[in-house]
Amino acid sequence: MEDRIITYGGQAVIEGVLMRGQKAYAIAMRDPDGVIVLHKEKLANVYRSWITKVPFLRGIIMLSDALGLGMRALTISANTQTGEDEKLEGWPLYLTIGVSLTLGIGLFFLLPAGVGSLAEHFLGWNVWWNNLLEGVFRLALLVGYIWAIGFMPDIKRLFGYHGAEHKTINAYEAGAELTPESVAKFPLQHARCGTAFMLTLVLLSILVFTALGPLPVFWRLASRVLLIPFLAGIAVEYIRWTANHLDSKIIQWMIKPNLALQSLTTREPDLAMLEVAIHSFQNMRQAEQEIVT
Repeated sequence: MEDRIITYGGQAVIEGVLMRGQKAYAIAMRDPDGVIVLHKEKLANVYRSWITKVPFLRGIIMLSDALGLGMRALTISANTQTGEDEKLEGWPLYLTIGVSLTLGIGLFFLLPAGVGSLAEHFLGWNVWWNNLLEGVFRLALLVGYIWAIGFMPDIKRLFGYHGAEHKTINAYEAGAELTPESVAKFPLQHARCGTAFMLTLVLLSILVFTALGPLPVFWRLASRVLLIPFLAGIAVEYIRWTANHLDSKIIQWMIKPNLALQSLTTREPDLAMLEVAIHSFQNMRQAEQEIVT
C-alpha cells in the first residue's frame, strides 16, 4: 500500500456502511426485510488527479467532495429503508451541504468565538486567556455534542455500524479472514477515522486562534470562518502523516486523544452489522478491480 491514508476508508450510513477506496466506493445496507442490498459507483476523477499529490490543497478539495459523497450515500441508504426512490443531486444536494456546513460552522466556530468576545467584554480578561477560553469551549462543545447524541437509539445503531466499519478495515489490514466472527475480534478504533479529523481540527484551532491575539469582533468572527480551509488542510496532512508512521511509539502516543474520542463515536457491533460492513468492503474491492485506469 503506497499511501495508506487514501487506500481505504468508510463511514456508517443509515442501517449500512459506505466503504471508499482509491477508485470506487460501495454501500451495503439492509432493506426492511433484512436483506443486504449493495450499491457501488466509480469515484470522481478528483480522487485520481494531480490534486492528490499536492499537500494541504488535496485535503481541502477531497474533503469537500467527500461531503457530497456522504450525503448521496445517506440518501441511497434512506431510500432503501423506506422503499422510495428520491435522488439528492444538483442544487438540492449543494443546498443541503451548504445548510449543514453553515450550522456546523455557526455552532462549533462562531458560537465559541462569541463566548470569547463576551468574556473579554464582561470579565475583562486578557485577550490571550479569552482566546484560550474560546478554544476550550469549542472542544467541550464538540465532545459534549457527540456524547449527547450518542444516547439517541438511531445514533447508537449508527455508531454500531461505525464500529463495524473500523473493525473490518482493521481486520483487512491485519490480513485476517473477513468473516463476522473473525472481524469481531479487532479493535473499534482506527487512526484514519473522521472523528480523528474533527478533534485534530479543533485542537489546531485552539493553537492558531489563540496565537492571533487581539482582534476586533468582526475580524475575530471572520477569521474563524476564513481559516477553516487552512486548518482543515493541516489536519488532513497530520492524519496522513501519523497514519503512515504508526510503528513509532511517539506517534502512538500522539494519536491517543484521537483514538479516545472514537470511544464516543463507535459502539460494539453485532454480527449482523459486521456482515454488512464486510459486504460493503468486498463490494468496493471488486469495483476497484473492475475499473481500468
